[in-house]
Amino acid sequence: MATAPQGYLALILHAHLPFVRHPEYEQFLEENWLFEAITETYLPLLDVLDGLARDRVEYRLTLSLSPTLCAMLQDALLQERYLRHLTKLIELAGHEIDRTKWEGPFHQLAQFYHDRLRRFRDIYAGNRDLVGRFRYFQGTGQLEIITCAATHGFLPLLRVNPEAVRAQILVARDHYRQCFGADPRGIWLPECAYEPGLEEFLQEAGIRWFTLDTHGLLFAEPRPRYGVFAPVFTPTGVAAFGRDMESSRQVWSSVDGYPGDPDYRDFYRDIGFDAELNYIKPYIHPDGIRCFTGLKYHRITGPTRDKQPYIRDRAIAKAADHAGHFLFSRQRQVEHVRAVLQREPVIVAPYDAELFGHWWFEGPEFLDALIRKAAAQDILRLVTPTEYLRQFPTQQVAQPAASSWGDQGHWDVWLNDKNAWIYPHLHAAADRMTELVRQHNRPDVLTQRALRQAGRELLLAQASDWAFIMKTGTTVPYAVKRTKDHLLRFHRLYEQIKSGKIDEPWLASLEWRDNLFPDLNPQYFA
Repeated sequence: MATAPQGYLALILHAHLPFVRHPEYEQFLEENWLFEAITETYLPLLDVLDGLARDRVEYRLTLSLSPTLCAMLQDALLQERYLRHLTKLIELAGHEIDRTKWEGPFHQLAQFYHDRLRRFRDIYAGNRDLVGRFRYFQGTGQLEIITCAATHGFLPLLRVNPEAVRAQILVARDHYRQCFGADPRGIWLPECAYEPGLEEFLQEAGIRWFTLDTHGLLFAEPRPRYGVFAPVFTPTGVAAFGRDMESSRQVWSSVDGYPGDPDYRDFYRDIGFDAELNYIKPYIHPDGIRCFTGLKYHRITGPTRDKQPYIRDRAIAKAADHAGHFLFSRQRQVEHVRAVLQREPVIVAPYDAELFGHWWFEGPEFLDALIRKAAAQDILRLVTPTEYLRQFPTQQVAQPAASSWGDQGHWDVWLNDKNAWIYPHLHAAADRMTELVRQHNRPDVLTQRALRQAGRELLLAQASDWAFIMKTGTTVPYAVKRTKDHLLRFHRLYEQIKSGKIDEPWLASLEWRDNLFPDLNPQYFA
């Protein structure tokens, strides 16, 4: 009989990208966001899960796959473009093998990238359905997949129109059913942003739990007896799990976190920017815009421009050491907390999935080593929040506080002088959407199509990614254009539906371009 653990660790990864699909162009730079994430995060993560299954390692892991990400992963056009992208990178890596022939460490890395990319292409060409592959691991009972809001809308700032928040949740629930054949039990609230009352929409969707930032739970009313080391039930019965600060700091912190170690691969040094333009031009944007290729030869080294060569074996060994340190820290943490609280704590460790592999190249190896080491000890046990609630069904009832995991812990990142202009437009459009569906509860076929497309355009305009980009200053013109384009399309559809004069060819062009959520139910906005 297995020894009862002294505590639990819930690893939760949030995989999300905004919906970027431009069939009207032969090649579109921002589609690389998806291609980079597939190569550097999603395929490596599936590699880890394959290895754990092969070696019969017992584990529990929670993964949110946002609806927009699933829609892109399942899209035939983007799948074809990703294969084309991989093929070009393999060609570039082949050239790099020749170019670095007399540059020892760089030559070895070029060969490593070439072999890695060819293997990923063979795997992907054999099975493009990454959503289906993740679904398979959910079927084993060791991976729990949860959902997110439909387009990652910042829900507290959309609650001026409760119908808009309801649609974000229910559309996501329906999409999850189509992808995974069941209802989601948990949800990653976009940006971990919560305010009292949101759980009413989660309850309607049948969702049992969500995560929020540390202060959102610590400032709950009444004060949680066990801090963030146990969930609370909100007044509606939906459970709230709070993020643990210490486990977050060890991974996220730019000063103390593992990813900043000098031996790890440097993210920013990439031959897409370092190589001669004439050499690299066939492998970057056709207009000559330099971009990341994923072929990086340097390690972080330190706060210097003189970066040293990346040594893969040393970095992998360091990832294993860091995994052991992380596990040791969690063991000591649960022993201490259990002694104080006189109950088994749960440590909730939520991270962006793209941190593992994309931003922190050795992140998947860290996860693999951590999971394997955790399986070989009995002080703590990996758990999913759903499994924890099943094992501990009685929890304190409390009302969490408004919070997010952004800078300053509230709404500042998504509501500031750079992006505040979008919200009056989003709110006005949401009011118009509700007006339309209430006036057309039995629409004809063409009107139903137009209502669905109006809902898609509104949801896409609401994505929190655009406000985030406007604040951080990266690709701002694209974020502004996306917001305005979706709103303009929505309002044109509104006028056509109101007048009864729907331009079917134009509507068809929108359905071809913004093609996610094909079965969207407009009545959710009512």
